[in-house]
Amino acid sequence: MFEGLFSKAYYNNTILEWTIALVLIIATVIFAKIIYLAVGSFLKKLTKKTKNEFDDLLVDMLEEPMVFALIILGVWYSLQTLNLSAGAEEVIGRAYYILIIFDVAWMLSRLMDAVVEKYVRPFVSKTDSKLDDQLLPLLRKGIKVSIWVIAILVALNNAGYNVGALLASLGIGGLAFALAAKDTIANLFGSFTIFIDKPFEVGERIIVQGYDGIVAEVGLRSTRLRTLNGRIVTLANSEVADSAIENVSSEPSRKMTLDLGLTYDTDEVQMERAMQILQEIAAENSALEENAVTAFTAFNDFALNIRFIYYIKKGESVFGNQTKINLEILKQFNAEKLEFAFPTQTIYAEGLGK
Repeated sequence: MFEGLFSKAYYNNTILEWTIALVLIIATVIFAKIIYLAVGSFLKKLTKKTKNEFDDLLVDMLEEPMVFALIILGVWYSLQTLNLSAGAEEVIGRAYYILIIFDVAWMLSRLMDAVVEKYVRPFVSKTDSKLDDQLLPLLRKGIKVSIWVIAILVALNNAGYNVGALLASLGIGGLAFALAAKDTIANLFGSFTIFIDKPFEVGERIIVQGYDGIVAEVGLRSTRLRTLNGRIVTLANSEVADSAIENVSSEPSRKMTLDLGLTYDTDEVQMERAMQILQEIAAENSALEENAVTAFTAFNDFALNIRFIYYIKKGESVFGNQTKINLEILKQFNAEKLEFAFPTQTIYAEGLGK
């Protein structure tokens, strides 16, 4: 009974032949799994003993594509044991070539990742410019996209499609696509403008379109800005490239202007002493530039005005030094009996008491 069952043909193959092919496929998957574990345990331990770290990275990147290649080869061999029709063999052959092409593309993509990670990234991190740090992710994406586009074209060609005619048809529809994607293309050119002109770099503080914050990321389509409130603002690169950009981080020092009002009881000696105190405070603070300015600028309605202009060095705390200077002014002015003015009015009335 079982003998007749196993000898009965289904789609040109007996159940025994189908079973053998299935067992071979399962055995291939198990063998590939064993190879994967062996690579993970033995080969990685072997590469760790070498001084070169690239082989460790290479094994880690290529082990999965290599295991997938073994599975493809095993499945193809298993199917070759069957008696298949010409149409089925053609379909399987095309599918086999497509899978091989995609596996090779996968290997190349991960291999390029390993090269970039081992050699390009350390070199980029040592340079002073941040432009190459911004371009590195774009380079990695560009390499991957190029590899996979070529793989898809080769796979379509092996599948029997006329790639030349397909590209020609895409060219005909290119104009319509460009019109539909004009904003995306504008943002792409905007990103290149930002990379070339370098009005700012990642990590710098800028003011653009009314937003004040730190540049967090510059991508192909948009620029991400972390505002001083901690929120992320996403701006289209085309708009950023066409806008006036104030690079706050590029300033050599932070200019601070302070107006002080003294009472009208202050005489000329006290006024000169007040300006001298301001100059001394500026000279004693190492976080300030040496070009502080003081001037008796105005006779205001309620006070005699002194303008104090000083510059905080780049990299120094703005609010910290501003607070320190203001406290020192308050302390020394009080010690010298220099009184700050506040709005007052003196009213003279005639005829009172008559």
